[in-house]
Amino acid sequence: MDAIKTWLGRSGLASIAILAVLLLVVFPLAMDTFRLNLVGKYLTYGFVAIGLVMLWGYGGVLSLGQGVFFGLGGYAMAMFLKLEASDPESTKIQSTPGIPDFMDWNQLTELPLWWEPFNSFGFTLFAVVAVPVLLAFSISYAMFKRRVGGVYFAIITQAVALILTVLIIGQQGYTGGVNGMTDLKTLMGWDIRTDEAKTLLYFLTAALLLGAILLCRWIQLSKLGTLLLAMRDKEDRVRFSGYDVSMFKVFAFCLAAALSAIGGAMFTLQVGFMSPSFVGIVPSIEMVIFAAVGGRMSLVGAVYGALLVNFGKTYFSETFPDLWLFLMAALFIGVVMAFPNGLAGLYESHVKPWLARRKQAPAGSGGEPPSASTAPAAPTVPHTTTSSAAAPAADIHLGAKVSSQSA
Repeated sequence: MDAIKTWLGRSGLASIAILAVLLLVVFPLAMDTFRLNLVGKYLTYGFVAIGLVMLWGYGGVLSLGQGVFFGLGGYAMAMFLKLEASDPESTKIQSTPGIPDFMDWNQLTELPLWWEPFNSFGFTLFAVVAVPVLLAFSISYAMFKRRVGGVYFAIITQAVALILTVLIIGQQGYTGGVNGMTDLKTLMGWDIRTDEAKTLLYFLTAALLLGAILLCRWIQLSKLGTLLLAMRDKEDRVRFSGYDVSMFKVFAFCLAAALSAIGGAMFTLQVGFMSPSFVGIVPSIEMVIFAAVGGRMSLVGAVYGALLVNFGKTYFSETFPDLWLFLMAALFIGVVMAFPNGLAGLYESHVKPWLARRKQAPAGSGGEPPSASTAPAAPTVPHTTTSSAAAPAADIHLGAKVSSQSA
């Protein structure tokens, strides 16, 4: 049993197991369908948060445009759902039956050619990941190959978020404009609006999120994760060792984009619509806050951060409708100032040492170590001369094994 506990602690699976029990057992038993659907929506943002952990926490690249990939994944799924909801029978009152309603309102008389592949669910699943990753690769390859990084890259991602928002709103006849794609009812004939469907979609979202966490944890424990950490701390040393730093950054950015897109697709299924309000600069910055509150080096902490921030938005807006924005700002500022490393940093600096002291304290002492007056005197040990050398901690040698951060 002790060996299992040690293995779980070293591999970081203990915290993932606790999160799994919370998501798959505690929440479904403690919440009604409406609240469970809300938590499912919050979990879709968890995909973006863990992607930022890999990109920002491990790769050292801050992106302020993750809403772009979240929105692209969501729009790809929404296009399939909208086409399914726009069959000739359901749209017979339109001027042109068989096309989405917003196209008919904008005097389009036939389905655009680039919409046709989204009649296939298989192609839609492929496009949910492929389209955002292709865009992420195009942006990151062009920037990182020219060694554009830091604040400049963050500003560029913000500009991309703004451009895509303007494009979606401007092309109303093809995208639904500012209203987005609404009235999404069925998935391959399955009504996604029922309570049973919402519960099943919650479990699917939770399972996919846990799978994404395990994938990212595996990457962290691999040589690739070691190189990402080394690149973040000593980029020039990694480059001088013969590694192509730019391609590591491209990989991290594409991974974060794919995870964000999966979250966007699940968001569309859970909520039943997608609009440009989830693509722009403001939601992208909020997504960074999820990772900052939870801890940008912790995969599990990022999920807790997404849950906490979104629960705060819901609670404050319901309880204090006139003050909730100020309360959310106070929450962000307070957490970041009091806990610079997020909730995961709070656990490492306070909770974990306290648990260690409790474990080492003798039985019957109330959990506190014995005082100096009651503690037995240490035996006298003959004086011997020893020599020891402290192992360098800050220097990272690429050939050596660097321990990964805990999940």
